[in-house]
Amino acid sequence: MKTNLASVAQYSFPIRLGIFILTLVLLWLPIAAPIYLLAKDPNLVTIFTMVPLAIEFLILLPFWGKYVHQQPQIFQHYGLEVTRKNGVELLRGLAIGLISILILFVLEGLLGWLVWQQSSSFLLRFVLEGIVTALGTAFAEELFFRGWMYDELQRDYSSSVVLWATATIFAVAHFIKPLSEVIPTSPQFLGLLLLGLVLVWAKRRRRGRLGLPIGIHAGLIWGWYIINVGQLVKYSGRVPDWVTGMNNNPLAGVMGLVFLGVLVLWMRGKGERSL
Repeated sequence: MKTNLASVAQYSFPIRLGIFILTLVLLWLPIAAPIYLLAKDPNLVTIFTMVPLAIEFLILLPFWGKYVHQQPQIFQHYGLEVTRKNGVELLRGLAIGLISILILFVLEGLLGWLVWQQSSSFLLRFVLEGIVTALGTAFAEELFFRGWMYDELQRDYSSSVVLWATATIFAVAHFIKPLSEVIPTSPQFLGLLLLGLVLVWAKRRRRGRLGLPIGIHAGLIWGWYIINVGQLVKYSGRVPDWVTGMNNNPLAGVMGLVFLGVLVLWMRGKGERSL
């Protein structure tokens, strides 16, 4: 059994990717299928299907690392170290992400492109909900894309291929949904690609640790959650939507792309020196 699993490491990246994803899906379907059939609330369906998927992913990783790659400490290998240094980097990333998106909205407000509003609900609620949602999402996505997938890619390809492949797959993965939902959200593809580049270079900047990319990712989600769900801004309509963001999504607008571009250049310059 161990010998057979070890042979998987000799397969090419696409085959290893397929084996891992297929295994994950086969384990997940018996749980997810009844929920999709019986539950009516889309939000509850998402919660009750994605949580088991994330848990199964965390359980599968140690087996994959130990029996396929002969790597018993797979989480540390991916950069998920439980150390003070990684914790500090996570907090720094959180600050970078949160401050970046706040600067974006403050600037648009000063330019008269949006108007700040008082939240109709208790703002602290959105702050607390936002940080939990942001950290959970960032942790899962960074462990998958900048942890597992990054590691699998770099076993077969050069550094530049790993960079662009990881960022591209990250962006494409956000469009695995019905076509009716893909078309309205397609303008955010370039923003997701730039974000993917930011997060890969953040990982490289810290010699493979995931604290900084998790923090940046979570900070951006947190800031957006507070502003969007808390309904803190209303766009004035002085400029077209493609400037501020299609469907009010900063990732799908020129201003958001400019800010992500600045982060890309910053992380790239720092990251290259620590490789």
